[in-house]
Amino acid sequence: MQKLTAPATAKGPSEMFTGEVWFDQIYRGEEPSRARVNAVRFAPCARTNWHVHAVGQTLHVTEGVGVVATGDGQVIVMRPGDTVHTPPGQWHWHGAVADRFMTHLAIWDGTGDPDVEETTWGEPVTDDEYRSAQTQ
Repeated sequence: MQKLTAPATAKGPSEMFTGEVWFDQIYRGEEPSRARVNAVRFAPCARTNWHVHAVGQTLHVTEGVGVVATGDGQVIVMRPGDTVHTPPGQWHWHGAVADRFMTHLAIWDGTGDPDVEETTWGEPVTDDEYRSAQTQ
C-alpha cells in the first residue's frame, strides 16, 4: 500500500477545451491497471472539444449542472449523483450549462497499446452546437 502524490491542479488546454476548465488527476494506473480518473471543474459555458475514447468513458457529476452530447444528437442533462457512460468510439462533448458551474469525475481506461490513443480530440464545439444542447 502507498499514498499517491497527486500532480498539481492543471488548467484545461485551449486545444481541448472552450472556457475555463481545471482538472485534478486522481489516479493514473500503471500496467496492468489502465484506469484513469480526473476531477474536472467547468465554469459556466465551459466545455470540452468533440472527442472519442478508444475504450469508452464514464462521467459522474459531483456538483453543478452540465450536459453531455453525442455526435448523433443525443443530449443528457447531468446533475449531482448522475453517471453517464459513452461507449468506445462514440464522439461526444461535455461541459457546464450556461448559468452553473459543474464538476464531474471523468473515468476511462487506457488502451494498453502505446500505438493506440486513449482519447482522440476533434474540433471545438461551436456556439450553435452548445446553445442547441441547452434547449433539449
